[in-house]
Amino acid sequence: MIIICQKPLRKLKINGIALFPFIFIRKPEDKENKVLINHEKIHLRQQLEMLVIFFYIVYVIEYYYWFFKLKDSFMAYKRISFEREAYAKEHDMDYLKQRKFWNFRKYLYEK
Repeated sequence: MIIICQKPLRKLKINGIALFPFIFIRKPEDKENKVLINHEKIHLRQQLEMLVIFFYIVYVIEYYYWFFKLKDSFMAYKRISFEREAYAKEHDMDYLKQRKFWNFRKYLYEK
């Protein structure tokens, strides 16, 4: 994992993004934000499990599925199984030590 502070992210509404093997953050002080970093580490694990490219394919498919269903981009983002797992477990700093393989699957069907 390599954490990089990127100026272009400052123009976006996101604080961080995981693009294997990097975590890009908006502000230098976010390197100390344990919850944000843990959230992005969860995404890195998901990406590894899906051989990186399949993570992005499934992520985009899920996003558009929810976008067309809900007609709301933010709500579509929040419904993506990868995001649901990461948000649900971002405060658990030990989560990745005990996380089961492909655990994001249980968030596919949860309402």
